[in-house]
Parts: sequence; structure tokens; C-alpha cells
Amino acid sequence: MAHKVAIVGVGLMGGSLAAALRASGFAREILGVDTSPRSLSVARRRGLIDDAATLAAAARADVIVLATPVGALAPLLGELKPLLAKTAVVTDMGSVKAPVAETAESLGMRRFIPSHPIAGAEHAGPEGADAVLFQGRVVILTPAADHDPQALALVESMWRSAGARLVCADARRHDELVAYTSHLPHLLAFACAELLDRQGRVGDWIPFAGSGLRDFLRIAGSDPVMWRDICQANRQALAGALKDYGALLGAYGEALAAGDDEELRAHFVRARALRRQLNGEDIHGDN
Repeated sequence: MAHKVAIVGVGLMGGSLAAALRASGFAREILGVDTSPRSLSVARRRGLIDDAATLAAAARADVIVLATPVGALAPLLGELKPLLAKTAVVTDMGSVKAPVAETAESLGMRRFIPSHPIAGAEHAGPEGADAVLFQGRVVILTPAADHDPQALALVESMWRSAGARLVCADARRHDELVAYTSHLPHLLAFACAELLDRQGRVGDWIPFAGSGLRDFLRIAGSDPVMWRDICQANRQALAGALKDYGALLGAYGEALAAGDDEELRAHFVRARALRRQLNGEDIHGDN
């Protein structure tokens, strides 16, 4: 069965989902809502959406996907709630789940199913939209304990039609984990880039920059405003991750100061083993 879908925020993520849902046949009609007339124009020209719409019109769709920055989600839910059709299902694409889940609960929105696709790209806006962006990628769903089962089933169907693999988790546990796996790495990349900037003119040290640095700094090219909002939304969990990271760096520093080569090597061996596990490599017999 094809559905009427509304995408609120037709940038890279929302536009990519629109493209995937059209290609899979999940959507029979796709409405776009965005504060940028240019984004809506590009999305229409590329065939990502059928028409631009107001939030009130979008609220009558079968599925409403909120693909806005995390800071806009809570107020958007409050604005959307009185407009929703009784059968409408709402989901989001934010990388921080507890605040928006708590807002939805306070509004009595049992048909809101929070979701977080572990996907992205360096290109922003609907120009970078890609129908295969979610193929094989994990999408984490964090439904409330009293969620509507039919709403969950529809959101699961939507993401599967986009090619995603689904994982369910508690919203707070989700935020604790992504603080380490996503938000902390971005902070570290931003900090490393800023540290290098303080070393003097870029041209002075660029000849010394290898592929390892360029790979590490790739995510420092992310939108600063978006990442400011993400860090603020998940500040409690992220503060704990930063504290743990600082303590580990301190241990590295102590090993260096003491000339303890074996201690330093032990840290590196453990780190490499984790990296190989992450990549699904066989680590038996490693030393």
C-alpha cells in the first residue's frame, strides 16, 4: 500500500528519504515543508517532492517525517500536535532522542515514533539527496513504552522500504551511546582542527599533513550550527564522554612521561583490537 508522506525539512536527509520512498513505491505522494523557498524549488525540480505545503497541510499526511535540526524538533511537535489527523504517524530523524521523546510524551503523542538513521554525507541540501543513502544503514527507533503498535509498524515499514536495518533502543540509552560513537568523535575532530589553526598559517603545516589527518578531520567539515545544537541537546551524556576521554588521555600522558613503552603499547593494542572488531576483522592471534 502506497502512502501520502510529508517531509518537514527537505535538506540532504529529508530529501534522500523522499527519494528512497519514491523509488521503493512506499509513497504515492510526497509533500515538502521547508523555511527555504530555494530548497523547496530544488526538491521539486529534482522530483523529490510533488508539491510544497504548509505544516497544516502536511499534518493530514499518513506519515510526517521531521527532518529538521534537533533544536527545532520540540517546538515543531508542539505546533504540529493540534493540526494532526487522528490516523497520522509522526517520526523524526534527529541524532538525540530523549528530549524529543519527552516532549512527545508530554503532548500525549502515542503515534510519534522517534528514529535516528546512522547515515549522512558531506554534501548539504536537496542537491546532495541520494535515494540509496540509507541502503544497509542502521536506523535506531526509540518508541515510548505506551507507543501505538500500528504507528511503530508503519515507521518500520517506511525505513525498511528505504533499505535500512532497524534496531530498537531506550531513548536515554541511545543518547548515552551516541555521545561516545558520534558526538564525541565530532567534537574531537573540531578540536583538532582548531588546535592546528592555532599553530600558525595553514600553508606552513599542510606539507606535513598526511591522509590520516585528512581522514580524521573530514567530519570537522560538518555544519557548526547543527553540531552546536546536537551537543547542547545531548550535553549531559556528552560531558560524561568528554570526562572519560580526558582521563584516558591523561593515562597516555603519564605513560609517555614515565617512558613506559609497554603501557603505551598496551593502550594501542587494545585500541587496534576494537578497530578490527568494528570492521568485522578476525583478531585471533593478534599480539
